[in-house]
Amino acid sequence: MRTDLVVIGAAFSYLALLFMVAAWGDRRAEQGRSLIGSPTVYALSIAVYCTAWTFYGSVGRAAQFGPSFLLIYLGPTLAMLLAPFTLRKMVRIAAQQRITSIADFISARYGKSSLLGALVALMALITITPYIALQLKAITVSHAVLMNYPLSADATLATERFWSDRSFWIAMVLAVFIILFGTRHLDASERHEGMVAAIAVESLVKLVAFLAVGIFVTFVLFEGPAALFAQAAAMPELANAMRLESVPGGATGWVGMLLLAFLAFLTLPRQFQVLVVENVDEQHLIRASWLFPLYMLLINLFVIPIALAGLLLDAGDPDSFVLTLPLSAGLEGLPLLVFIGGLSAATGMVIVETIALSTMVSNQLVMPLLLKVKGLYIGSHGKLADWLLGIRRIAIVVILLMGYLYHALIGDTYSLVTIGLVSFAGVAQFAPALLIGLYWRGATRQGAAAALVAGFIVWFYTLLLPGFAQSGWLDSALITQGPWGLAWLSPYALLGLTGWDIYTHSLFWSMLCNVGLLVGVSLFTRPTPLEQTQAALFTGAMHPDLHTTSLWRGETTEGALHALLIRYLGSTATERVFTQHGSLNKTQPASSALITRAEQALAGSLGSASASVLINSVLRGEALDVASVMSILDTTSQTLEYNRRLEQKSQELARVGKELRSANERLRELDRMKDEFVAMVSHELRTPLTSIRSFAEILRDTPDISDDKRHQFLAIMVQESERLSRLIEEILDLARLESGRFTMSPQPVDLVVLARQSSDALARLHQEEALTFELVVQPETAMVEADPDRLEQVIINLLENARKFAHHTHPEIMLSVEAHEDHFRLSVDDNGPGIPEEEREHVFEKFYQLQRNGHSSPQRPKGSGLGLPISRAIVLHLGGKMWAEASPLGGTRMSIELPAQLDK
Repeated sequence: MRTDLVVIGAAFSYLALLFMVAAWGDRRAEQGRSLIGSPTVYALSIAVYCTAWTFYGSVGRAAQFGPSFLLIYLGPTLAMLLAPFTLRKMVRIAAQQRITSIADFISARYGKSSLLGALVALMALITITPYIALQLKAITVSHAVLMNYPLSADATLATERFWSDRSFWIAMVLAVFIILFGTRHLDASERHEGMVAAIAVESLVKLVAFLAVGIFVTFVLFEGPAALFAQAAAMPELANAMRLESVPGGATGWVGMLLLAFLAFLTLPRQFQVLVVENVDEQHLIRASWLFPLYMLLINLFVIPIALAGLLLDAGDPDSFVLTLPLSAGLEGLPLLVFIGGLSAATGMVIVETIALSTMVSNQLVMPLLLKVKGLYIGSHGKLADWLLGIRRIAIVVILLMGYLYHALIGDTYSLVTIGLVSFAGVAQFAPALLIGLYWRGATRQGAAAALVAGFIVWFYTLLLPGFAQSGWLDSALITQGPWGLAWLSPYALLGLTGWDIYTHSLFWSMLCNVGLLVGVSLFTRPTPLEQTQAALFTGAMHPDLHTTSLWRGETTEGALHALLIRYLGSTATERVFTQHGSLNKTQPASSALITRAEQALAGSLGSASASVLINSVLRGEALDVASVMSILDTTSQTLEYNRRLEQKSQELARVGKELRSANERLRELDRMKDEFVAMVSHELRTPLTSIRSFAEILRDTPDISDDKRHQFLAIMVQESERLSRLIEEILDLARLESGRFTMSPQPVDLVVLARQSSDALARLHQEEALTFELVVQPETAMVEADPDRLEQVIINLLENARKFAHHTHPEIMLSVEAHEDHFRLSVDDNGPGIPEEEREHVFEKFYQLQRNGHSSPQRPKGSGLGLPISRAIVLHLGGKMWAEASPLGGTRMSIELPAQLDK
């Protein structure tokens, strides 16, 4: 039975469970067994992005605009895919500089500007108040639906007083929870272990609740997704509502909503809190980059089925389909589980958002004002620290009351998703100062301030102000006719830009002003020395060799620093800083490292801007001047550039060294081949010359030698002279080849005739050596375009090589001519030992020679090692090719292939 007592009891029992989980998480942290050290817990805490908007509003938006709700989740998915380039850098900067909030982050980037931090905090407070109101509205409406179904929730809420509004009392309970587990320590950069553990549990609860109602609707109310979609397809109005064309603004709306979700995911204060401030290990981003998108896929898996089912069954307000569908089936337990799931989604967002906003209020709005009132911090022993915690706790209550007031006064005008998108567009104004500041060192404080103000004004005019008009607080003519009747100033059609959905319209104009002023003003303003230093630290944060440098040149004593920390942080935090340093000597000058640690401790509690002011107040001297800061920047830049160049030079040297070693090995091989060639040529020249000289001396010294002997000796001298001429001719051919002066006289030649002539020229030599020779000619004629003398020289050279390397006891040679496609091929085969495959190309290199292997020991073959290189060059000049391969006879086959002569 659904009674108010049961529902309220279940809600507050669930909140009590959160108290227990948070207390358990804090207790484990104190014992050194942190829960948030798990990347899974970290990924689940990021799911605080999925608020009551996701739980109720996504179904409502899907029922109205089809698949457009997906864009709200595709944006964060894109952001997580880019986590190694953006989020990882933000996490590392936050850890190095003890960042406490997104306002503190932007303030620190632009020279720790307290004005800029206050501006961001104030904007966040205004833009997030509607979002907190969204969660409270979701709690109020869901409770009314649960208790009064089938009556309309609006009918019951119209007469309800605020003290009867369950969301008011739940807000107060949440205030107690946040005060207990979100403000236990002044140091806001410390992790809220219990709170993060509770948020992770809430993420699981809302996921289970949404999947439960999705499974019930799809498989119980209908007979599976096929039956559900078939019924929807039978109704044309439903089928058309689920088409891509139903997205407001068309293609422009798709792009605008995707960009809006992407920017909001990075700049929402609660997302910055869980993504950056609560991160304990940047490696957790690796798992979160796929686990968080998977979570969003699961929680949105049944959005369209629930929306279609609600429309088919006419289940009332689309924002309440998740509750009204199980209620219409007469269930009791499932609607209560759904209510707890929605409560979980809403409270998770409120908890984290309120902690982030209260930190910004105390550090960026209140603390700078306190620093201007001298008499307020003269006390000692952490009195002001306790007071600051009290301010932060008061801010929590005030923020929740502001959210409730917005919900009570204006929230009924908008649907859940509409309220959320208004806040999305507001916080997106932080993105240019945040993201551009991460990568562009030239962005300045003045540019960031002008950009934020301009973007905020445009957002307020184009989205928030029309909300007041729709609520009746302003004349509705502001929307329809524009102010003073000027239609071109209409908030939803600024400067006549129509046809776009209101969120893309607002995002376009606000980003145009925001980015334009950030870049334009930065180009015409000069950053302060501290801005330049912070810009270098932020833009170069991912470099492994970048170290944080002390920014202070002034002097102070350890005692002065100790007194400052005691006054603002209390004794416990102060002793932790000085324990790392060593023993305290109050009169000893403080080192730059101790000053830096003290500033970081103050920054973690009070924000970077206030910490900078306080440290400066106890220093004798001043912060680094322009020259000193530029020196630091130059040194850092020069170090980074030197490391980059050194690495580049090392790679170049390694590559050049490898090339030099290869060239050296080649030169050694060429030198060896040259020495062998010189030795061989010397030997070849000396042999015929020695023979000629010997026989000439015999003829000179023996005048009475017989005629037969004289004729024999003269014949030998002529033969050796011819041998000498051939060797000289080969060397000359080589010189002509290398100089490009090798000329030929191509003409039609029958390759068959040349083959026969060449074999006939060597026939007697073959007979003397008992060599088996076979001529195989397939075509009768083989006409090619060639120089007959040069081509015959090639054929004879191949036959001579085959004779040299044929088997030493039973030598065989085969000369063949055959047609091959549009070429003629001439091959010379022998039955010698053959050429190893890896050496077949080497034999065509100059001076390269193979050793003749047979039964006897290896010996150098007769020749210069130039025949084959010269032969291949001749064939190439004739437009052919030449190669070596294995022969069917068992030795080597040398082949040449020339194009067949075309018939004229």
